[in-house]
Order: sequence, then C-alpha cells, then structure tokens
Amino acid sequence: MGRWLRICPAEAIPEGHAARVEVGELPIALFNVGGEFHCLDDTCSHALASLSEGELHPSSCSVECPLHGSQFDLRSGEPISLPAVEAVQVHKVEVREGEVWVELEG
Repeated sequence: MGRWLRICPAEAIPEGHAARVEVGELPIALFNVGGEFHCLDDTCSHALASLSEGELHPSSCSVECPLHGSQFDLRSGEPISLPAVEAVQVHKVEVREGEVWVELEG
C-alpha cells in the first residue's frame, strides 16, 4: 500500500488536458478524460519523452508520446502501439472534495 498525496484542485486540469507534476524526483502525468482523472509516470518507456506533452486521445483513453508516437492506455499503462513495448507505471487517482489525490508506492 502506498501513500496518498494531494496534488492539485481538480479544476486546475480541465477536461481533455494533462499536467506534469514532480513529486520529489518522480515526474507524474495527470490526465482529465471526460471528467475522470488518470495518472501515469510521465516518462515514456521507450525514449524518455514527457507523456504529459503528448496528444491525448479521449476516445481510446490513451496518450501518444510526442517523440516517436507510441500510444499508452491511461487505465493500464500498457503500450497500444509501437515502438514502445514496456508499460509505464499507473497510479491510483481519487478526487476528494474537489482535490486530486494520487497514491504513490513506496
């Protein structure tokens, strides 16, 4: 079981947008898809690009890496297109009283 951290007000990340947040030395990416929040490690598993800077695809609940175009499922972190073959870490997200909270392991 990890520790829950308050990240930001939910309204700070509008629907269809993403935000990069650094928690200590760990960069995470928060995505708002249809009012539902998802969180991944912000670094692409293929080429160290920032996923929060990628194109969000709400219809497939995925993000496209801005460097080489790999897409990752925001729910599982699994790559759904090449060249990435390794998943990125997914973190649990809750909205509590209008604030986004993320559970980080360790």
